[in-house]
Amino acid sequence: MARFDVTDAEWELVEEFLPVAATGPLPRRVRDQFNGVLWRFRTGCGWRDVPERYGSWSTVYSRFNAWSKGGVFQALMDGLIAEAAARGRVGLELVSVDSTIVRAHHESAGLAVAGETLDALEQALTEEKGVPLPEQGPVLRVMRHRPHPVRAPRRRRAVTVLRPGGVGGHGRRRQDWAGPEAG
Repeated sequence: MARFDVTDAEWELVEEFLPVAATGPLPRRVRDQFNGVLWRFRTGCGWRDVPERYGSWSTVYSRFNAWSKGGVFQALMDGLIAEAAARGRVGLELVSVDSTIVRAHHESAGLAVAGETLDALEQALTEEKGVPLPEQGPVLRVMRHRPHPVRAPRRRRAVTVLRPGGVGGHGRRRQDWAGPEAG
């Protein structure tokens, strides 16, 4: 077993979530392939760099691809969280958001809410806090939707056109004005 491979105790929790085909040859190295997937994402390397001890890189990739398309990783995560909850070991330390990759759309700065929805939100907030909304301080901000600015039309540019004729195949030059459709 390599340094960061799953331990026997961890494998007992994980094994039940990894599917085994009902027909055909049973995969003999599912644990190695799972460790190979973990190794690849832990190191950030390419699939071709997965060590041979985990099996062929293409097999490890194929297994990962099938598991991800089949929802195995989501089921595994849900199952492990449920197991931790059953043991009383669930906390906010399980939640992590990497703010270096989180982006918000430019329109997410304000929320346009219908009057009925806003009233329902205010009522729910009042019931939740047990204090009337005016006494709670500013918690909701309603912004009016501003229309997007209209772009100015593109300016036309000069295009040089060669006319046939002249000596040695050189044509006379003439400038025509062309719009955006001209190349």
